[in-house]
Amino acid sequence: NLANVNTSGYKSERVTTIAAERPDFSQALQSAVDVTSGPARFDMRNGSLTTTGRDLDFALEGTGFFEVETPQGIRYTRNGQFERRADGTLVTSDGCPVRGANGVIKLAKGDVTFDEDGTIRAGGTVAGKLNVVDFADYTGLRREEHGRFAYVGSQAAQPGGSAVRNRTLEGSNVSAVDGMVQLTDVKRAFEGLQRGLTVLFNDVDGRAITELGRR
Repeated sequence: NLANVNTSGYKSERVTTIAAERPDFSQALQSAVDVTSGPARFDMRNGSLTTTGRDLDFALEGTGFFEVETPQGIRYTRNGQFERRADGTLVTSDGCPVRGANGVIKLAKGDVTFDEDGTIRAGGTVAGKLNVVDFADYTGLRREEHGRFAYVGSQAAQPGGSAVRNRTLEGSNVSAVDGMVQLTDVKRAFEGLQRGLTVLFNDVDGRAITELGRR
């Protein structure tokens, strides 16, 4: 999370825990449970919006995702920092085409303008309308490179209700302060456990030396 505090549209990831019941190995511990790592959960709250003044920067205000065509299939992103390829195709920063309501968006030559309903025009010609989709259940999302998500759930994507802002980018929703506090807590917990183990093994070693010396 801290490594992506300045990544546009990045959504922080939270680690969860689940109960893992122990086998019944004694009457005293039949009801005892262990805790183990659970599936990751994404914090889908909006990041702050920043005006950039750049024609091909877009941000979503609300829930939802832009659709992107990749070699692995359709993927979803909140990062609206797009570019125009030499053939006019609207693409992500790594060259993947951005999908519109009727397929890939291709821009004609000329200045880009944007209508409030999501329609993009280039040189006065309608190029398409950004396709914004959403999911009822986010547990099917799997993070991939370049700030994109794959969806492996059983539900189909549905039209998103987000407002699209032009010449604007959504920032990461990671709080650097909260991240540093959590990192410090983890470090202190690790150091405490390390000290405990050191004391324990020093005590075991001392007792072993004492008892063996007597024999």
